[in-house]
Amino acid sequence: MNVRFLGGAGEVGRSAILIDDSLLLDFGMKTADPPQFPVETPDPDAVVVSHGHLDHVGAIPTLLSGDRRPPIHWTPPTRELTLTLARDTLKLHGGTYDCPFTEEEVRRVTQVSETHGYRDPFEAAGYEITLYDAGHIPGSAHVLIDDGETRLFYTGDFHTASHRSGEAAPGRTSRGDRSFRGQRLVPGTTARPDADAVICESTYSDVAHEARSAVEERFAESVKTTIWEGGTVVVPAFAIGRTQEMLMICEAYDIPCYVDGMGTDVTEMVRRHAGFVRDADALKRATSHARFVTGRDGQRKRIADENTAIVTTSGMLSGGPAMTYIPEIRDRPVNKIAMTGYQVEGTPGRELLETGSAEIDGRVMPVAAQVEQYDFSAHADRHGLLALLDSYRDTSVLIDHGDRCGAFADELAADGFDASAPEIGEQLSI
Repeated sequence: MNVRFLGGAGEVGRSAILIDDSLLLDFGMKTADPPQFPVETPDPDAVVVSHGHLDHVGAIPTLLSGDRRPPIHWTPPTRELTLTLARDTLKLHGGTYDCPFTEEEVRRVTQVSETHGYRDPFEAAGYEITLYDAGHIPGSAHVLIDDGETRLFYTGDFHTASHRSGEAAPGRTSRGDRSFRGQRLVPGTTARPDADAVICESTYSDVAHEARSAVEERFAESVKTTIWEGGTVVVPAFAIGRTQEMLMICEAYDIPCYVDGMGTDVTEMVRRHAGFVRDADALKRATSHARFVTGRDGQRKRIADENTAIVTTSGMLSGGPAMTYIPEIRDRPVNKIAMTGYQVEGTPGRELLETGSAEIDGRVMPVAAQVEQYDFSAHADRHGLLALLDSYRDTSVLIDHGDRCGAFADELAADGFDASAPEIGEQLSI
């Protein structure tokens, strides 16, 4: 089995892995200025997609240009999320070099889509494929590829069911449960299928996540204090996964909140796929607790004056309704901006954390409001990565999707693993 890395090796973004020039795993884009795409657009016999985040699906429609029509295999939520992101990319960048596909190619995605559930094997490009719940976002999947001789396990992005870091045992959550310890939206992965080789993400290979219950408690106390003191809290959050997680936390701690941006549509979509979340009833309570913003008639500016939390895109302050809320609340020290995820270098969110000001809609704005950051990551931390890889000590391990892939591979090798970190464009035989 030959494996070629067209993106995502030694970086976070534009994940794309080609197997035997026949089967493509993911085809994403890297958020940058301008956006970056895989180094090659192949012509595979079939495509399998791990999950619906931009860095894994952002360039999928380009695979359907011309006469190319490879079937695309994924879970139902991943299909819907991919289409949502593609339409948003068209809305923002259609007709420019920042968008490598057209509306027609997005329409073709629906024609070649084939959806699957977890642990239900299917055939694609002559391989037997099995998807396993990766515990990252709704519909996220590990991918097991079997050609009859070699079994390759592609982890995609994942979050583990690690009791060490505070992951609760699988099951439902009671209303107002404040001792809950894992992600509220989806349970962590427990899948460990037999494999001869593993391609493993490494986003947080040098990080130990704080127990989720402790992060939630600090976030809730801070937000409630700000609201009690007469302030407004803007909670920038990624539309897919993070927004729904924050709404569930707000409901559990009885924090008044609005939800705005793409996260509103994604939340409704996730609710339609109840079998891919941990507790559909808890998500329903969270959506009933939140107030959804339409953005009409100056609504956002009025909301910015309320004593409330506002969960809104974008998570890195690079667009979306946050561009309205931040200027409205930035000049009052009683207000707060609670960042909920990692801020990529060069983004306004990262700039705000480091300098206390940020470029919003072309203007550099000093921010007097308090700025805090919380680790609500949906990725496994170092312990979680090692917990999964411990089941594969006798296999070849390839490390990708991280900014220190080489260092992590060296650490694994020193611990007895057959581990390496491929480079973009490199082809390996496993």
